[in-house]
Amino acid sequence: MDRRQTVEIFRERLTEVIDRSGLSRSAFARKAGLDRSTLSQLLSDGNDRLPRAETIASIAEHEQVSTDWLLGLIQEEKVGTNILSEAPEIAQGTSSTFADERLARWRAEAVGYKIRYVPSTLPDLLKGEEVIRFEYRQQGSEMPAFRMEQAEARLAYSRRPETDLEACSSLQSLEMFARGQGIWSTLPLSDRKLQLSWMIALLDELYPTFRWFLFDGLKHYSAPVTIFGPTRAAAYIGNMYFVFNSTEHIRALTQHFDNLIRGAVVQPPDVSKLLAGLLSELESREEKGAKR
Repeated sequence: MDRRQTVEIFRERLTEVIDRSGLSRSAFARKAGLDRSTLSQLLSDGNDRLPRAETIASIAEHEQVSTDWLLGLIQEEKVGTNILSEAPEIAQGTSSTFADERLARWRAEAVGYKIRYVPSTLPDLLKGEEVIRFEYRQQGSEMPAFRMEQAEARLAYSRRPETDLEACSSLQSLEMFARGQGIWSTLPLSDRKLQLSWMIALLDELYPTFRWFLFDGLKHYSAPVTIFGPTRAAAYIGNMYFVFNSTEHIRALTQHFDNLIRGAVVQPPDVSKLLAGLLSELESREEKGAKR
């Protein structure tokens, strides 16, 4: 961030701290050991300077927030979180339930912000029962049922009026699903057709609250990642997440997602048409097979 951005964020977060304290500005200044005129200057829209380091430290100490949060360097305001520990947290639970509880909590914390993600296969909220059972068929009898509950919860979340969701994945991954290639080679044709029909219906219902972009996988690549507004980002690497809370990391991943969208070859309003074309292709193939 440049100095101007840092000053602006500091002013916004200092205002938030004062409002939360319930004190008048004069009382807050006395509590933090500041002159009333100094505090007024810090809160002025025309101010373009940061206070001295000891002033920032005094405010952080009295209000029990992180100095780096006040400066906009990180998104966690708790004491003990600082720029010296920018390495991502590794969120690894003992079960899938634990991981999903974290994801649900992170989504709740990001209410009001745009949530953007690159799915590992199909977007979870669009998955039907057949696909979920297929993906988790080797993880015990209870896992598919649990995953279906999670998919239903995510779909219900996406139907909330304040929701703003974007997904971005490769066109080729969707085509491979429809044509039963790669990991989908043993998923029955009837199940793939049903899934395509289900996605067409949901996309028509959810747009524009949920928007799905498709990029050319020959030109772009992304590992599965979810960006929970400006608060957090999580990259999935299989049974664990690398969780990023620093402002710079979140901005870098947001820029990465922006680049994927810029490279999209199919825009959200056209994804349903693409799915309908793939469904028609499967039906034609099925008819030809029946005639033989």
